[in-house]
Amino acid sequence: MRKLIPLIFIILIVGKSQFFAQSTKSKDAFNEIVNDVEGDLNKDNLPDKIIAATNNTDEIRPFRFQIFISRPNTKKLKLVVSTTKLFESQYPYEKGREERNFRIPDFFIENGKLTILTDVKELHSRYIFRFKDGNFELTNISRVIRVGNETTTQTEINLLSGSKEVYDEDFSPGRKYKIKQKTKPKTLPKIQDLTFSDLERY
Repeated sequence: MRKLIPLIFIILIVGKSQFFAQSTKSKDAFNEIVNDVEGDLNKDNLPDKIIAATNNTDEIRPFRFQIFISRPNTKKLKLVVSTTKLFESQYPYEKGREERNFRIPDFFIENGKLTILTDVKELHSRYIFRFKDGNFELTNISRVIRVGNETTTQTEINLLSGSKEVYDEDFSPGRKYKIKQKTKPKTLPKIQDLTFSDLERY
């Protein structure tokens, strides 16, 4: 009987370790690709790749955003960005795991820059990132929200120059400015440091 006790103890420890290993593996397994695009981000005339994936076995459905850059003299791609903070989970805990007007952000590569599009209720936003010195830096933000049947409020933020404009626009040729300001440019935010909440606060 005494010999059985250590054996049972070992079995319990091994079983527990396997359980946690499986749980960790399941938690980290982003097994469903929701979008992937190719294009030249580092201006070397070779295709780079961006992949957004989700873990469809996790109840909150988190997203992972990755950027792969081409490497000189090789066909292999190098992972330079991997973040799970940039896109909000589909069923976040803080919202009671309810899907509220949810839409997975879209993204594409244009003129060597990364553009991400988000839709939160009636607010449509565009974020532009440039690749410089091994980092993706946020340079421009554009937003549009409908405030009437024929009027939208638009926001243009240029982080390179430090300018911000907010104005109403309708079918007439003019714009009605609400804010038109310019401040000293700050250090550009890097994509791996940003969360979806950070982007909404700009």
